[in-house]
Amino acid sequence: MPQGLHWGSDGRDWPHRAHSEFFEVAGQHWHVQRWAPPHPGAPTALLLHGTGAATHSWRTLAPLLAPHIGLVAPDLPGHGFSGPAPIGRAGQEGMAQAVRMLLRQLGVAPAFSIGHSAGAAIAVRMRLREDANIATGQSPAAAHTLVGLNAALLPLHGVAGRFFSPVAKLLALNPLAPHFFSWHAAQDRVLAQLLRGTGSTLDAQGTALYRRLIENPAHVAGALTMMAQWDLPALARDLPRLRTPLHLVVAEGDRTIPPADAERVRRLLPGTQLHRVPALGHLAHEEDAAQVAALLLKVLLPAP
Repeated sequence: MPQGLHWGSDGRDWPHRAHSEFFEVAGQHWHVQRWAPPHPGAPTALLLHGTGAATHSWRTLAPLLAPHIGLVAPDLPGHGFSGPAPIGRAGQEGMAQAVRMLLRQLGVAPAFSIGHSAGAAIAVRMRLREDANIATGQSPAAAHTLVGLNAALLPLHGVAGRFFSPVAKLLALNPLAPHFFSWHAAQDRVLAQLLRGTGSTLDAQGTALYRRLIENPAHVAGALTMMAQWDLPALARDLPRLRTPLHLVVAEGDRTIPPADAERVRRLLPGTQLHRVPALGHLAHEEDAAQVAALLLKVLLPAP
């Protein structure tokens, strides 16, 4: 296994470093950033980043949400400063179970889940289990709202589909693949192409942080392993059983997840609420955090 990111050097100027904590839960090493609820009784939101990202993805959005709600934002297993997932546990259900155990350890019961891209799939998988437990009386009913930011909930097509495929499984099995991909993707031209492929334009800090991540073979290995174990067809089959209210924020300039997929989700789950954002791309919450934060607060904390 390649050497992971080092907090003392790679994390020296990590966004919101003062909010970072580290935990060991059932053999999983976690890096988590937390903002306490701003006042007694204020709800808390769980933030789940997408494949290949880390907590830096929330660097501009979190400060805009924190005055209103508490926040819990982990690096997913194998990503950023969290350790790799146990063998066979990097798929949706394995990730969902790991996050559930983390929240239990933290003593946090979020009222909201906000997931970006593949992070939304994990959030949905978590709520499917919770909805089933509520239906069978295994856990008490509690109000919860789920928001997907350019959510990856259906089998993918195009460039994204080629990565979430058997090719990813082959790459994940090759110990040299993360090193090669990391070296290749970190080149200026290749990194710029990867980011342009999202439809988003990032500032210099955002670009530098993604470079830091993809230059690390352990982070790349975590992303490849996650993609190799992903099962979006199964999620699509299970989606109609979701009872938690689902809101999808859809950026019209997204080149990673086709905006039309949101309508496909709504056909499977007619109660889904769509919120369209013009111009922005797949990393909309990093491009224009103010616009996305205003939308999220309107959804999560509607005026009485």
